Amino acid sequence: MQKRFFTVEEANKLLPDIRQEIEALQHIRNEFHQKYLELTTYKKRHPQQIAINTQDEYIFKMEASLEFLEMQAQMHVANIHSHGVQLKEIDPGLVDFPALINGEEVLLCWQEGEEKITHYHGVHDGFAGRRRLE
Repeated sequence: MQKRFFTVEEANKLLPDIRQEIEALQHIRNEFHQKYLELTTYKKRHPQQIAINTQDEYIFKMEASLEFLEMQAQMHVANIHSHGVQLKEIDPGLVDFPALINGEEVLLCWQEGEEKITHYHGVHDGFAGRRRLE
């Protein structure tokens, strides 16, 4: 698959969709964390029951729920990647859009809370190397 390069306008137009995907990922991450804590707490409180009955219904339901959340998260990450966008962080949401500026490959950088894309950085510079778009 050929690498996609975005203009600032194309990347900004895609931001509403990317925001939705990141919000979904944040929600899934929070739900996963809550259920994981519930499950580990349950296992700590009922060690003898788990050893006797490995088919514990509660554990089965919780583990299935965690697996489903993981699949949902993978789907949202794949949706972001399918646009040619690079997901860097879920919280705060941070994504990069490959672009060309003056013939040089760069990454248009957007962080959650920013209204639109106003920064970019070199491919190897990372977030710390952000520069304002002219």
